[in-house]
Amino acid sequence: MHVHSWRRAATACFVLMLSFAAIPGWAAEKPRLRVDDYQIDAQLTPHTHKLSAQAKVKFTALDDLNVATFELHNDLRVTKVTDASGKLLSAERVTQDSTVRVQLARDLPKDASSTLTFEYEGVLDSADDSPVQGLKLASVSDDTSYLLYAARWFPVNGYATNRFTATINVTVPSFMTVIGSGKETIASASIPASSAPGKKTSTETESTKTYTFVWDKPSFPGTIVAGAFQEFKSNEAGLDLHLFFKPLHQNSAAEYLETALKEFTYYETLYGPAMSTTLRVVEIPDETVPAAWAPEIAALASRAITEKVNYRLLANTIAHQWWGVSVSPATIDDWWISDGFARYSEARYVEQAAGQAGLEEVVKDMSVGALAYDTVPLSSASKLDIFSPEFQSLVTDKGGMILHMLRWVEGDQKYDQTMRAFASQYAGKSATVDNFRTIAEKNYGNDLTWFFSQWLDSTGAPEFKTQYTVYRLGNKCAPADHCPGFRVVGQVAQDLDLFRMPVELKIDTDGKTEEKRIDVVGTNSPFSVETFGKPRSISIDPDDRVLKNSTDVKLRASIQRGQALVQQGDFAGALSEFNKALEINKNSSLAHYRIADVFFQQHNYQASANAYRESLNGDGDPRWTEVWSHLSLGKIFDITGQRERATNEYRQALQTNDNTQGALDEARKYLKKPYEKPKKEQAS
Repeated sequence: MHVHSWRRAATACFVLMLSFAAIPGWAAEKPRLRVDDYQIDAQLTPHTHKLSAQAKVKFTALDDLNVATFELHNDLRVTKVTDASGKLLSAERVTQDSTVRVQLARDLPKDASSTLTFEYEGVLDSADDSPVQGLKLASVSDDTSYLLYAARWFPVNGYATNRFTATINVTVPSFMTVIGSGKETIASASIPASSAPGKKTSTETESTKTYTFVWDKPSFPGTIVAGAFQEFKSNEAGLDLHLFFKPLHQNSAAEYLETALKEFTYYETLYGPAMSTTLRVVEIPDETVPAAWAPEIAALASRAITEKVNYRLLANTIAHQWWGVSVSPATIDDWWISDGFARYSEARYVEQAAGQAGLEEVVKDMSVGALAYDTVPLSSASKLDIFSPEFQSLVTDKGGMILHMLRWVEGDQKYDQTMRAFASQYAGKSATVDNFRTIAEKNYGNDLTWFFSQWLDSTGAPEFKTQYTVYRLGNKCAPADHCPGFRVVGQVAQDLDLFRMPVELKIDTDGKTEEKRIDVVGTNSPFSVETFGKPRSISIDPDDRVLKNSTDVKLRASIQRGQALVQQGDFAGALSEFNKALEINKNSSLAHYRIADVFFQQHNYQASANAYRESLNGDGDPRWTEVWSHLSLGKIFDITGQRERATNEYRQALQTNDNTQGALDEARKYLKKPYEKPKKEQAS
């Protein structure tokens, strides 16, 4: 499957959530206990992909309790569970929901605390039994081992809502460096070679290191990465910044280090201090999520570390140090406090780095995502499977758009005060949407129930239309008085009866462009604007301050739904969505390209080639469809043994001078050597 730069925006909103939102919908049940602290001793044996661990779990009953239930990766086998007195307890493994149910020796009354100690082990080298179907979230291997919090590699309760402290000891072969959250100490030791594969005598030893990470402020310090990295450091601006990259990406390290510093310090100016002034940016393998975060950790997959810094994805990941690490959602319905806030933080940094045009690009991406699956109100997000595209679009993109619109309603100064006050007041705590609304109303100076009710408790977005009449004014005044010469009288219409939002009108005239902010209330809202020059046209919300429907948004939403179905392997459903996009715009190069991509994956090369040609003959939006259509046609001709035609397509790709996602590099590569199908495809 081809990967192109159009997916850059989706990466920040879609895949980042995979690293933290990967949890089945049943987790929305009311929690019966709260984990307070973990003491974990873990040993990684990379040669055999084995994790052996002991986890001492201190927890508090939120209700009278006789059974304690925790999530734990299905590949991990519990060998022993004991209580605080050392009594052996029975533990039932429920593979359907990746849980372990422990029968307590005696009932634990509400608000009482106790401790359980789990001993467990297992082999982690595939996604077969992952808590999230088909997604590899934990792996123990020689190159890089990673244990993401989302993998539930230790007994987890209240995923992403139950804040906890932890002391995690990780023993690894001495060649490995371990990255975790919190104060770090390292101790060296040796183990008998007989316990390591490939050794013949028990007198030999293999050296190991034990890394200890102590995180003493409740948050989510459950991610561990271990491997052989090159470390780069910076202590500018009071930030203890460490970057751990593989040798392949060492030439990009300096620029990523500089970008991470800029983004972290920018967020400090917006929101105040993070929970920690230490940040570890670490490379993780391509086989897992493109990005993940934890306290003091921003992890990027190898494929996301590009020659041109992937600053949007990095900005989104770093923003979670405030939204997720410091302030976290109290319930699943509040989830957008983490992912939506990080998404709009990314947008704010893009605005700072790339100007208004950069912000507009992100806002258009968020609008599409917000409306792609707008069937459930954001305030009822827990009704959805948290790993579903529907949930992800809601909490990330609609959540981000709500902040964008709140900024428009409040104004920049009051909005920034709201965000900074919220970040400060709930630092190190869980928060609800009502907590946020209270602070927003205080800074706004008025009630905002209408705003939050409209965007949180309802679905849909307006599609604006306008009708107006221009009147010439017969003012009898001297030219020096600058009297208006025209009056525009009309109304803004839209189809949501309860809708209410301030909206900007932009009136282009023969002279000065006039702008006016009007309140759109209900289905028809009148306006009257006086201008000096003769009006030529009127646009509604030209800067996309309001989430709204349009032909372009509907088209791109269909394509996004289709792409989600492609990722799920539902090619028929994907083609149906792409064809819906063509019903909106039959010349959409992007829709034709997506159809061609599906046919290419199905090895239906004639149909694929036809669709790539249609893409080339379409509207050319986005621009990258041209270079990649030529490149893909070249691959098809190579596969079908038509080398001369293939080289012609590669040359046409080069003529576009568009190196989006390394397209020109690929074209040069295949001019030298014909493209061949990957071995897996050849065998299929």
